[in-house]
Amino acid sequence: MTEPLAHSEIVEAARRAAIDNGFEPDPDPAALAEAARATLDTSPRAGIRDTRDLPWSSIDNRETRDLDQLEWAEELPDGGIRLWIAIADVEAAVPRGSALDLHAATNSTSVYTGIAIFPMLPEKLSTDLTSLVADADRLAVVVETIVAKDGSVSHGDIFRAVVRNRAKMAYEDVGAWLEGHAPIPGAAASAEMTRQLTLQGEAAKRLKEQRLRNGALEFDTIEATPVTRDGRVVDLTITHKNKARDVIEDFMIASNIGIATYLEAQGRSGIRRVVREPKRWNRIVELAARFDYALPADPNSLALAGFLASRRSASPESFTDLSTSVVKLLGPGEYALDRPGRDPGGHFGLAAHDYTHATAPNRRYADLVTQRLVKAALAGEPAPYDDAALEAIAAHCTEREDAARKVERSTRKTAAASLLHDRVGQRFEGIVTGVTKGGTFARLLSPPAEGRVLRGESGLDVGDHVTLELLGTSVEKGFIDLANVTAGATLQPSR
Repeated sequence: MTEPLAHSEIVEAARRAAIDNGFEPDPDPAALAEAARATLDTSPRAGIRDTRDLPWSSIDNRETRDLDQLEWAEELPDGGIRLWIAIADVEAAVPRGSALDLHAATNSTSVYTGIAIFPMLPEKLSTDLTSLVADADRLAVVVETIVAKDGSVSHGDIFRAVVRNRAKMAYEDVGAWLEGHAPIPGAAASAEMTRQLTLQGEAAKRLKEQRLRNGALEFDTIEATPVTRDGRVVDLTITHKNKARDVIEDFMIASNIGIATYLEAQGRSGIRRVVREPKRWNRIVELAARFDYALPADPNSLALAGFLASRRSASPESFTDLSTSVVKLLGPGEYALDRPGRDPGGHFGLAAHDYTHATAPNRRYADLVTQRLVKAALAGEPAPYDDAALEAIAAHCTEREDAARKVERSTRKTAAASLLHDRVGQRFEGIVTGVTKGGTFARLLSPPAEGRVLRGESGLDVGDHVTLELLGTSVEKGFIDLANVTAGATLQPSR
């Protein structure tokens, strides 16, 4: 057992983990100098529409400052809804080949550890100049989606614009109102903005219903965030989905599909986000059989969506654990070169064939590259990247995303080990979350901390519910050592 770490020590541990995994947490002087000099002309002009009179709004985490999207909706005479999503025009401030671009390309993603954030771009840009902050004129690329009354979806115009965020809102506040638990958030108290949220909620409902008809999977997953008090970790909290998060998720999916479809229609190559058919489908079939639900022998997203929906309805209190297990078994996504007419694969979880990442250019390099491709197509200019360059960028972004997950897991484990340092010998209910060559891993249900099962792990697999005893912790290394003491388990000597 080791002593708990102070908040500042966990922040430093996160920084070390980032560096050890190949990230550069601090931009070099050249990138910082470019950021300090950066300015943007936000005046409407040829090729850039003035949409500042529209009631644009944003919904994100309460503490978020790197705002990538705004939303606006309009009811059409035939009962359809025109949806515009404004995506921050980051490319306008980060020219290709600049020091800022090279730094962003190296890291390829912002890293969110729950304790510290290591942004892809300096804060002068990501939380100010290229962030769609409230009450400021900003440049954006706008993606149009038309959601018909019958739920059918079509993708319309894509254009550059000047926008102005009229209401910065938080998921928790908007979600509580949409679910009937609280009054309208103060930022949306006007009749105009209230109508906007109502219309956006209806558009999202139609989009989700259409995706579910196609076989998209609906998950609730665990993301534990450390809570600190007086400089110490005192708890781990879980972010729960709500209707506001669903609204933004549905809008982002629709916009990403719209941009992928646009580039394909223009005969342009791009970077697609791919989630291939799960290699461990047989284990998903086994999990479903435990609930007397028969899935087909071959991967089928529509069948899996039906199983998940049935379990959400039958046992909402345990659905998150099942959902998290299925996500693990599906495996991570990856980026792939998308050549016109040559399908690199679809997104199994979203049941979408044309899908990219384009809606978070402040946070993900793949999105910034895609924005450059879109702006070149809009201007009728040659693509800024050839296929070989796009393929290399896709591979690097995939590798950096995997590395970011390692940093995030490492930091959360350090925080969890600090929280549990004085609870050695106690027993917890848990669920197996991973079985790899490196070991068997499980997550406690409360607090939601993950560790390695060092004893009694034989025969365990993802999704198994177990009783675990805390053998020990190493706060410095972020290790939590567990033993499977479930009734009937055979304990082997610890390694």
